[in-house]
Amino acid sequence: EISACLVGSEMCIRDRVIKALRPIEGQNILDNVIRGQYKKGVSDGHPVPKYRDEDGVDENSLTETFVAMKVEIENWRWAGVPFYLRTGKRLAERSCEIVVQFKEIPHSIFSLQDKKTMANKLIFRLQPDEGIRLQLCEKKVGSGMKVRPMTLSLNPDDQNAARVPEAYERLLFDALASNPTLFLRDDELMEAWDWVDPILAAWQESESAPESYTAGTWGPAAATLLLAKDGRLWNENN
Repeated sequence: EISACLVGSEMCIRDRVIKALRPIEGQNILDNVIRGQYKKGVSDGHPVPKYRDEDGVDENSLTETFVAMKVEIENWRWAGVPFYLRTGKRLAERSCEIVVQFKEIPHSIFSLQDKKTMANKLIFRLQPDEGIRLQLCEKKVGSGMKVRPMTLSLNPDDQNAARVPEAYERLLFDALASNPTLFLRDDELMEAWDWVDPILAAWQESESAPESYTAGTWGPAAATLLLAKDGRLWNENN
């Protein structure tokens, strides 16, 4: 019964978060959503063609292979906290992680460059090497006021522990065990599509091409600018 309550509570929270997403419409789509399509480059050490040259792809395809966006949740807990989402194909690395960047203090005794590039972060790594890392800044030993990043890691591989199942293995196991915790209900799925539909409709109406990016990189330049205009950077130093 306790397990069932926990599952129900988690699904309820997820449903409320989806419903609390601030709609992205009109000019906000241009300002807060970036889409891209990869061109030829090098991925995993091998040359790869551009998306439109892939087998079965229309040579004039406008299908996006990359999306980045700034999202906000309209409730008392998360009001004013920006969420930056990014996903794509043929990127520099195949990974999945959640990065929590701590708020900056009003005044820092360290240089502006160190302040911007060495933010304190809590990183939940889901794939490929599951673990939790706390990235802090410490002053270098010696004279001067230079700082450097320091990482505290909680990784099962570091503990010589038994093999940890990969994310998809656990997902398949949950499906076989009829555990719905990680799966969307049909009403949640419809809520998610209602939120996404205005973005897809705007892209279709504009008929504009996605911004190109080289395969093997972290995506189009506009995705970097999406965070840069807020004084932030993507976490790409893995």
